[in-house]
Amino acid sequence: MDFSRLQTTSKVTSEWKYPQGQPNRTGMLQVDTAPDHTLYWEEYGNPDGEPVMFLHGGPGGACAPVMSRFFDPRRYRVILFDQRGCGKSTPTVASHGPAVALIRNDTDHLVADINTLRDALGITGRMHVFGGSWGSTLALVYAIRHPEHVASLILRGIFLGTREDLLYMYQGNAAVFARTPYALSEPGTYVSYPDEWKAFVEEIPADQRGDMMAAYKAIFDGKPTDEAGRQAQLRAAVAWSIWEGSISNMIPETGDPGKFGEADFALCFAQIEAHFFANNLFLAPDEITRNVDKIAGLPIHVVHGRFDQVCPLTQASRLVAALDAVGVAPATYVRTNAGHSAMEAETVLALTAIMDGLARI
Repeated sequence: MDFSRLQTTSKVTSEWKYPQGQPNRTGMLQVDTAPDHTLYWEEYGNPDGEPVMFLHGGPGGACAPVMSRFFDPRRYRVILFDQRGCGKSTPTVASHGPAVALIRNDTDHLVADINTLRDALGITGRMHVFGGSWGSTLALVYAIRHPEHVASLILRGIFLGTREDLLYMYQGNAAVFARTPYALSEPGTYVSYPDEWKAFVEEIPADQRGDMMAAYKAIFDGKPTDEAGRQAQLRAAVAWSIWEGSISNMIPETGDPGKFGEADFALCFAQIEAHFFANNLFLAPDEITRNVDKIAGLPIHVVHGRFDQVCPLTQASRLVAALDAVGVAPATYVRTNAGHSAMEAETVLALTAIMDGLARI
């Protein structure tokens, strides 16, 4: 049979409106001592334009130049930066180990880092804050704490990070997987990605699968004394990383995990995520939804993939319901026929259109 006409990717290809630009400048900004947390940043677009602070996902992800393409380079001054321990920022888990890289790597410090970077770059007025996945969480927390610095919030793939949200993605049917691997015993991402789920689950011994996140965290917290131990820790990090990378697209990439399969990225990404998840994202219960009244005066734009299995659409629904409860509605709420990734074609189109249509600061 001829399957050549079937859709093979949901990722963006030729849909970009704006070309890939080069950064105007880059830099390293020290934001802490002992350890000397230092953030890598890049600036794109119009140096005199409206500032956009771009917050990447994870926690533990990183920025890439392609992320500047959502924005009209004639209008916007776009700031990309790698959060603590991520990407080109230092120290990292890969370079210095978790005992160093995870010190004071928490939500309060990440919020403070945004203000430190903002000050260092001479941003004195309001700025657009653009974040996806964990970046949407951080954007919401930042705006709740510093609404005076925010002109608008542009949020993709809402992540509220409650225990039930994490269980949906990381626990699923893992506890019974050894006996009934295809049992639909619990809700979860595994339903749509059974092969990828198998690889993720089988990294953990069957008798430890009652709490998958805790089992992985125990591996990450170990202090290997030989090469076999270091390789076991790396395998776990890569398994964690590839699981999220695979399920981020509605049509998963097969055979090429990209950065998610790279050792250094996986070690940082997996261990920072596990660190944040074990600490409930360093947020009080329902901290975001209980405090949306503080951002009720801001234009809030939400784009969420209908088929998102990293952050299911119900998380956007809960945010919108919380806003409704304080008498406001998002300025935009778009449900795209897409998965989780910012690089899904429909999501790229929606986010670019929102940025083109924003009221000027």
